[in-house]
Amino acid sequence: MLEVETDERTRPARGSRAHGRRPPTRRQRRRAGRATRRFWFGRHPVASGLLVVLIGLTPVWYSLGSALTNPTFGVSLAGRFAEWTREHGGARIVVWAENEWYSHHPPKIGGSVPKGTSLVPNKAASAPVSPAPKATKTPKTLTPLPTPAPLKPFASPPLAGEGTWHPVGRLVNGVPAVYEAFMRPDAVHTSYLAGIAWMDTKLLSARLYSGSFIPGGGPYPFTAPIQPPQARTLVAAFNAGFLMDNAEGGYYTNHKVVDPLKAGGASFVIYKNGNATIGAWGRNVHMTPNVVSVRQNLVLLVNHAKPVPGLNANDTTVWGYTLANAVYVWRSGIGETANGALVYVAGPYLNITDLANLLVRAGAVRGMELDINTDWVNFATFRPPTPNGPAATTNGTDLLSNMSASPARYFDPSWARDFFTMSARTGH
Repeated sequence: MLEVETDERTRPARGSRAHGRRPPTRRQRRRAGRATRRFWFGRHPVASGLLVVLIGLTPVWYSLGSALTNPTFGVSLAGRFAEWTREHGGARIVVWAENEWYSHHPPKIGGSVPKGTSLVPNKAASAPVSPAPKATKTPKTLTPLPTPAPLKPFASPPLAGEGTWHPVGRLVNGVPAVYEAFMRPDAVHTSYLAGIAWMDTKLLSARLYSGSFIPGGGPYPFTAPIQPPQARTLVAAFNAGFLMDNAEGGYYTNHKVVDPLKAGGASFVIYKNGNATIGAWGRNVHMTPNVVSVRQNLVLLVNHAKPVPGLNANDTTVWGYTLANAVYVWRSGIGETANGALVYVAGPYLNITDLANLLVRAGAVRGMELDINTDWVNFATFRPPTPNGPAATTNGTDLLSNMSASPARYFDPSWARDFFTMSARTGH
């Protein structure tokens, strides 16, 4: 009998009908897949658990990723992570981490300011002193307040130029409307400088810009970014207060109570004509038809030209809850002088008594703390290259060169926190 040689390529495939075996059904394939998965998960229980957790936390990763790319949560990644953690129930973790950081990074005692540190504002911000204002076409000319007197330094001997005022920013009606000075915050921490800005409210009008994150809600007629019409008169901008949950106060703007105003709360009040004042709600300031904005933050820090009674440098339950027991941090505050000027104070490694003392030394009769922490404290002036040119990031200068934030935030569409602006008046 002849043997026929069979080519392997022509031999029926194993498992085919021609081979004598039926292919697996869909149900059989599903069962086999489940068996394989059970085998893998059984052999790798730890990896399996981690995989389940990772999949389950997908919304968390999305939320965190969004926060880490959102400047509203902070300038630095660390600041953004901390804010996100607070917002998602991790306040105690943040408190612990901040306590650890500040306990191992206390402010330096003694010493001198770093070499090369200038007590004169950056040339880009400096405004040349002009002669007395000329008459305008408006019915009444703007009459500026008297130039502020030099400040007496806390530390001795004083540095050259310490406490001396320098005009900065856009001129208004031909004269400076903002002056800046620098001084050490006390006689102990002599290697740090605080910045002080004096604002002439006869030449400047105030406005509160609200945000979708602080205070939330909206939309608001004035919110970031500052629009071109307002940029053409902008002279200065600075941070507002705490998150509303921590501000222990309310928020009123655009004829709307966003958060109920608290009796006795420290209040920055702005009126229809752009005038601004600071006081305790229900005592120094009240609701009237002319009020357009009220931003509250804690209670008064300065009253009757003195720090409020019982002020304790180590008390963080009122003056820095968001930083728990951290005493020396970046802080900012705003005060009103006897003649109605506004004074803004900010600096690193300040305790609450330092901030109060600086406000009083700057002439404040009433004052309040604004926001604290590195990412949030910012004061900027603007000096466009032409008198009527628009303020912009490129012509903005921070009060202190070591401020983490920059003037760019006020022109960023994604910036969702509230802030204040001071703009040139055109007459009254």
